[in-house]
Amino acid sequence: MANPLSADQFIKALRAEGVRVQEHGSWRTHNRNRKGPWGPVNGAIIHHTVTSGTDRSVAICRDGYADLPGPLCHGVIAKDGIVHLVGYGRANHAGGGDGRVLDHVIAEDYGTRPPAPTRGNADGTDGNRHFYGFECINLGDGKDPWPEAQLDAIARVGAALCRAHDWSAKSVIGHLEWSDDKVDPKGFAMASMRDRIAKRLKTKPGAGTTTYTVTKGDTLWSIAASKLGDGARWAEIAKLNALKNADGIAAGQKLKLPAK
Repeated sequence: MANPLSADQFIKALRAEGVRVQEHGSWRTHNRNRKGPWGPVNGAIIHHTVTSGTDRSVAICRDGYADLPGPLCHGVIAKDGIVHLVGYGRANHAGGGDGRVLDHVIAEDYGTRPPAPTRGNADGTDGNRHFYGFECINLGDGKDPWPEAQLDAIARVGAALCRAHDWSAKSVIGHLEWSDDKVDPKGFAMASMRDRIAKRLKTKPGAGTTTYTVTKGDTLWSIAASKLGDGARWAEIAKLNALKNADGIAAGQKLKLPAK
C-alpha cells in the first residue's frame, strides 16, 4: 500500500528503467479525480486495447467515449515499445474487481497467479482507485502478435513501478486476474510477464541501456539514427544524459543510450 507517485516521480521512474516515453498534452493533470479517490495504490493492471494503430489507440485512451470519459489508462504501450503517457491520477481503466484479489496483491502472497476473481465491473471493488493502468495496443483476438519490443516495454513499466514502491512482481496483474468479466491481456500469460519483471528487478535500473563514445561529426540525430534506428529519438538521448544543449556534444564524450 502506498501513496501514488507524483507525475514527475512517475515519469522519472519509467525513464530510469529504460522506458521510451512520449508525452501527450497535459497528461499530468488529465484524470478523473473529481469522480472519486486516487490512492492508496497497490499495484498495476495490464490491459489490451482491442484497437489497432498507434494514433487512434492513443486518442481513444486519452479521450475515452461518450459513456466512458478518458483517460482510460495512464500509459498506452505501442507495438514498437514506446509508452504514450495520456493521463495521471484516477483513470477509467480497472473498473470493479474482486476485493480478495486486491488483498492477495497487497500481501503478495499468491503463487503463480492470484485466485480467480468472482466479481466484476458491476459488483466489484473500485480498481480505478488502487491501480496504475496500462493499455497495450492489440486486437485481443489471440492472433494479433505481441512484438518483443512491446513485451519488453511492459516488463520495464512493471519493474519501474515495483522499484519505486518497493513491490515485487506480484503487484502487477492482468485485467482478467482482477475482474471476472474481462479477458485481457490475451496473447501472453501474466505469469510469464511477472517472471520477466522479477528478472528485471534483480538487475540495476535501466539495464539495457548502452554507452556510446561521441566521434567527430556526430550529432544527437545521427547517433539516434545509427544506434537506435530512428533519428527522432535524439530527444531521448538528450533527456537520458541531462543535456541542456543538444548541439553541445564533443568528440570523446560518453553518452548513455536508451534501449533500442
